[in-house]
Amino acid sequence: MPQIPGGKTHELSIGELSARSGVPASALHFYERQGLLQAGRNGLNQRVYARDALRRVAFIRTAQRVGMALKEIQAALDSLPEGRTPTKKDWSRLSRRWREELDARIAALTHLRDDLDSCIGCGCLSLKRCALQNPDDELGRQGSGPLLWE
Repeated sequence: MPQIPGGKTHELSIGELSARSGVPASALHFYERQGLLQAGRNGLNQRVYARDALRRVAFIRTAQRVGMALKEIQAALDSLPEGRTPTKKDWSRLSRRWREELDARIAALTHLRDDLDSCIGCGCLSLKRCALQNPDDELGRQGSGPLLWE
């Protein structure tokens, strides 16, 4: 194990990574099972993480906070050469790709919020007028008959 001044190693135990990142150990285990984080083993067969795992965990948590799914985060991490930890430049590149998707989600939520004003949850379920249950009367074009509710 590489040493730094003071005799400390460049590796972190799961407890240290959890304490320094603010992420519960159970979440770190989950990230590991999902392939988002890699751990090694020390001489006592204990799980240890490279110091750059702190940046990787921060990247994962920030991406989750802005609404990215774990599959999208995994794809982003997989796009990095040799599985390295994302840099500031990587974040800029990846966040530009995600911006378009986030803008579309924001637009959809804004539209949903605005349509909510016309629906007071009265249960009328007007198929021609309810913008929430039947946007643009899509079901009306399918003719009469049973409705598909998801």
